[in-house]
Amino acid sequence: MRTEKEKMVAGELYRPADAELQAELAATKLWLLRLNASFAEPAAERHRILRERMAAVGTDTVIRPPFFCDYGFNIRLGDDVFLNYNCVLLDVATISIGDRTQIGPAVQIYAADHPRETDIRREGLELGRAVVIGSDVWIGGGAIVLPGISIGDGAVVGAGSVVTKNVRPGVTVAGNPARTLASTR
Repeated sequence: MRTEKEKMVAGELYRPADAELQAELAATKLWLLRLNASFAEPAAERHRILRERMAAVGTDTVIRPPFFCDYGFNIRLGDDVFLNYNCVLLDVATISIGDRTQIGPAVQIYAADHPRETDIRREGLELGRAVVIGSDVWIGGGAIVLPGISIGDGAVVGAGSVVTKNVRPGVTVAGNPARTLASTR
């Protein structure tokens, strides 16, 4: 029998009220308090704190506080990744961000999703769908990336956009919903 955490990480329906998941959320809250209070600390100390909870943190990666996430252990950040102030990553499934990607302030990335069927939602079940953001991507401030989305290498997402569909490599998208404006490939 699989645990609710194992189901969650696999992208299957799970019960978020499960005791193990609630304990993980509580541990992440304490970690976030430390991380968000560390802004005046040297970069090496902030990086050490990031590595305590995240699945992967590349060299020279920077997150400006405040930063918010559900668990942390489903977040994978490449080298030289930059997240500006007030980003939210709902990481009930993997959120992977490639090398040299720049993420503007108040960007929200959601791996957390909900069943479309009322009866399943009524049972308190949820699910996650992984988000993959490639290398050399730029996501403008206030953008929202929905569950299950992939954004290809070198893509640009305009500020305030809502990304509802996958973005091909080298493409610029903007708007709500985000639409292709240009392509460099």
